[in-house]
Amino acid sequence: MAHPLHLTITVEVLDSEAELSPAEATVWHQARAATDHSYAPYSHFHVGAALLLDDGSVFRGTNQENAAYPSGLCAERTALFGLAVNQPDRHIVGMAVAARPATGAFGPAMPCGACRQVMTEYENRQGRPIPLLLPGPNGSIYRFRSLGDLLPFQFNADDLPKVK
Repeated sequence: MAHPLHLTITVEVLDSEAELSPAEATVWHQARAATDHSYAPYSHFHVGAALLLDDGSVFRGTNQENAAYPSGLCAERTALFGLAVNQPDRHIVGMAVAARPATGAFGPAMPCGACRQVMTEYENRQGRPIPLLLPGPNGSIYRFRSLGDLLPFQFNADDLPKVK
């Protein structure tokens, strides 16, 4: 017999940047600064992602568009893929995403489904939660304890057949 499954995801809503810790403020501002380097000639929607690493450094990514639309890549994935290639032994201790139109103010933005899947894969790879900051409405900031909170029914290695 069917029965409901209730999910609880706790997201803290910060009213302003003033509520960020110093480390969070660093990754937050780095994500915003990264938007200046996005390549978005078609959508004019500039997205930046920043990864705070266990050594205190920050690795950034931006959206990269292409005239053949499916060939572009989101900021979250460029950051994660770039980190995996260039600094594979680093652990991510925080992540932030920022977005704005070519002319205008920063505003709300949520990672797409593909990015959510990739983000949770990286969190699973390192075996510990990665806190996430996302822009909300009216200058608010969403603070997630884990990337997995964005994708509670993620596809992961446990869903694949075991290879001997």
